Amino acid sequence: MAVYTDITEAELTAFIAQYDVGDLLSYKGIAEGVENTNFLVHCEKANFILTLYEKRVNPDDLPFFLNLMEHLAQSGINCPLPVVRKDGKVLGHLAGRPAAMITFLEGVWMREPTIEHCKALGTTLAKMHEAGKGFNMQRKNSLTVGDWRPLWNKCVEAHPNMEDTLRVAVEAALNKFEANWPEKLERGIIHADLFPDNVFFLGGELSGIIDFYFACSDALAYDIAVCINAWCFEADHSFNAAKGAALLEAYNASRKLSDEERQAMPMLCEGAALRFMLTRLYDWVTTPEGSLVVKKDPEEYIKKMRFHAQVSDISTYGLTH
Repeated sequence: MAVYTDITEAELTAFIAQYDVGDLLSYKGIAEGVENTNFLVHCEKANFILTLYEKRVNPDDLPFFLNLMEHLAQSGINCPLPVVRKDGKVLGHLAGRPAAMITFLEGVWMREPTIEHCKALGTTLAKMHEAGKGFNMQRKNSLTVGDWRPLWNKCVEAHPNMEDTLRVAVEAALNKFEANWPEKLERGIIHADLFPDNVFFLGGELSGIIDFYFACSDALAYDIAVCINAWCFEADHSFNAAKGAALLEAYNASRKLSDEERQAMPMLCEGAALRFMLTRLYDWVTTPEGSLVVKKDPEEYIKKMRFHAQVSDISTYGLTH
């Protein structure tokens, strides 16, 4: 359970009083997520998500995240909105953490996405990228290729007995990416963490996108690569080309991929797999036993890295035209 900071009813009641939402009725911690502490808060006027931003989130980045949600919502992308307090601000403090109330988005996330879900994701992702062109703030991706080796070194320091085969594979991948990472692709605002649990569906339709706390300025095609990793593999870690085709064809119909983006997709996918393997590995070797955080197995993304390393053309992912 991703509740790093607990709060008392008295603390929350005082915090809620700063908003025009009525009295607090109830609240409970939300298990999903690994970066921040989240609570579902029931108030007299509506339900909200309360987020306490933990130490891994730079407070200076919060205006970017919150303003981006407002911009995307105004551009037709259904996403939660920060709730304005009585004093006109959206950020406050609770239990020693920066905190914000976010509107509650109806829907459920798909634990086993279908081809139709992947198609809807591709369309919405392309629309989100187009909507992001009008956003006038920038944020560097804090987990891109230049950040992976330092993160890997921290993993090795925390777990000196790292498996030799993993060491060899990661070092080879890092050397390849540092020498050949595609730097001249079209850039814009990307979500950078668009896993199924960050996309809601309602009545078979995609109802919205949540959790923009990795959003940044980077290659738009990298966002697609993250989604291919997160949505187009089965439980046994085999790649589902039909899901890949649905995602890519729907995206390409709304925002046409350039030849450079097509050529770069295998490397972007392998790099995205390494990025999530490393963050999972870091949490795996550094999170104390008994903590209220569900650690995700990095092995899944080691297998995905190996798959992508054998891919030479975007047609393998399902886009053939």
